[in-house]
Amino acid sequence: MPSTPSSELTHLAYKILQPGFKGTEAPDWLLRRIGEGLSSVVLFSRNIANPGQLIRLTRQLRAENPDLIIAIDEEAGDVTRIESLTGSTRPGNLALGAIDDTDLTEAVGRDIGHELRSAGISLTYAPSADVNSNPNNPVIGVRSFGSTPDLVARHTGAWIRGLQSAGVAACAKHFPGHGDTAVDSHLGLPRYNATADDIREQALPPFRAAMESGVRAVMSGHLLVPAYDADLPATLSPRLLVDLLRKEMGFDGLVITDAIEMGAVSGLYGIDGATVRAVAGGADAVCVGGESADPEVVGLLSAALVSAVRGGELPEERLRDAVARVEAFSAWSNGIFHATPPHRIKSDIGFVAARRALRLTVTDGGALPLDAAPHVVELIPTMNLAIAKETPWGVATPLRERLAGTTSVGIHEEDVAAGPAVLDQYGLKPAAGRPLVVVVRDAYRHTWMTDSLKHLLGARPDSVVIEMGLPTSGTQGAVHIATYGATTASGVAAAEALAG
Repeated sequence: MPSTPSSELTHLAYKILQPGFKGTEAPDWLLRRIGEGLSSVVLFSRNIANPGQLIRLTRQLRAENPDLIIAIDEEAGDVTRIESLTGSTRPGNLALGAIDDTDLTEAVGRDIGHELRSAGISLTYAPSADVNSNPNNPVIGVRSFGSTPDLVARHTGAWIRGLQSAGVAACAKHFPGHGDTAVDSHLGLPRYNATADDIREQALPPFRAAMESGVRAVMSGHLLVPAYDADLPATLSPRLLVDLLRKEMGFDGLVITDAIEMGAVSGLYGIDGATVRAVAGGADAVCVGGESADPEVVGLLSAALVSAVRGGELPEERLRDAVARVEAFSAWSNGIFHATPPHRIKSDIGFVAARRALRLTVTDGGALPLDAAPHVVELIPTMNLAIAKETPWGVATPLRERLAGTTSVGIHEEDVAAGPAVLDQYGLKPAAGRPLVVVVRDAYRHTWMTDSLKHLLGARPDSVVIEMGLPTSGTQGAVHIATYGATTASGVAAAEALAG
C-alpha cells in the first residue's frame, strides 16, 4: 500500500494545532495556514484592543473558514483576556463558590458567553475545574471555585450550562486536577502525589459534573500523577488521557493540551517533542499559546508530527482519530454558535455577584463607611503567568472615584527589602490623621507581605485590611474585607463598602 503523501499528513497536522498569534489583525501567514487546513486559532489579550476591533478580527478569520474554531483563554475573574486592559467586570470562580448560588454562577457563565458569542468567539478554555485543596498552590488559587470537590463540581456544571446556553463551548481544565500542587506548570513540572482512590474522590468529581453538564472539551494539565503514570505528565500520558479519561470516565469529546510551550512539558522534550508525545498519548488538539506562536513554530510542529508518523513514533491512525475528534467538535460547537443569536446588551450581573461575595468582619473600633478620605497602601505581589501583566487591580482607583481626596501608594517586595522605612514614609506618614486602608493579595503566601502588614497594623491597628486573593481563616485589622478575587468588579464592590 502506498504511503500517505506528506502534503496530506501536513494538512492533517494543521487540523489539530490551535495556535495563537501576535497583533490585532490576522497576519498573512495565519490566513494562509487556515486555507491549508488549520481549523483552530486561540486569542489572547495581545490580540484585543477594543470590542469593535475584536469583532473585525474574528470576522476576518471566519472569512477564511466559516467553521473555524476561534478559542480564547477567558476564565473571567483574575484571568481575563477580553477585559485585560480594564480588569474583569465579573468576579472569578472563588467568589462564586463563596456565594454558593449555582443559579448565580450559571447566570455569570451565560453573561460571559453572551459577550464572547457577540465577539465571534466559539470556545473558551474555561472553567477551571480544579479543586484548590492546597492553599499554597501558586497558579490556581482564586481560579478555583473552592477547596471541596462537591462545591467545585456544582459550580463547574452550572458555569458550563450558562456559558453553553449562550452559544459558546466550554473546556473543563486542568485534567486530572491541578489544585493539589505546589509548582507553577508554566515554569516547572508539578507533582500530584495522591493515591488513585484519593484522586477519584477529590479531583475527578468536577470533571464528571462537567461531562454531565454537556462539556465537549477537556484540557489536560501539565502535571505528573505518579498514581497513574510515574514517567509522563498527564498531557503526554495515555494512562491518564485514554485509560482514565476516555475508558474509565467515558469522555468521548475533544482533549486539548494546555499551552504546549509551557515549561512543564517543553522543558522535558522541547516544544516539538512534547507535541508529538501529546498526540501519541491521546490528545486531539495542541494549544500553542504564548510568545512562541509564530509561523516558524507552527511549521516546526506540523513537520514534527509528519516526521513522527513517517518514523512510526505516531501512528497515522491516531493522527486521523485526533482530526476526526476536532472535526466532530467543530461541527457541534459551530452548531450551537450559529443557533444562538448575538446578545450585545451587557448585564451588571458581575457587579451584583461581586457585592454578594464580599465578607466583612468589623472588630472593636472599626466602622464603615469611612468618615474621611483614606490613604490606601496596596502591597503588590508578582503574579503567576496565567494573569496578564497589564490587568489592573486594587481598590484605590474605584475608591478615589467615590471619595475625593483618597491617596494611594503601591509597594513591591523589592521596596521593603532593606527594611520598613518605605512603609513608614509612604504608608504611615501620609495616613496620619485619616483612615488607612491596606490592600493585600494572597498575603499568606508572601512573607514580605505578611511582615509589611504586621508593621502597618502595629502602628495603625485601626486600619482596614482588604484581602483580594485567597483569604485565610483569620482576619486582621479593625475592619477586614475579603473579596475572593482581584477583579475590577471586586475592587468596585470593596470601594462601595468603604464609601457607603
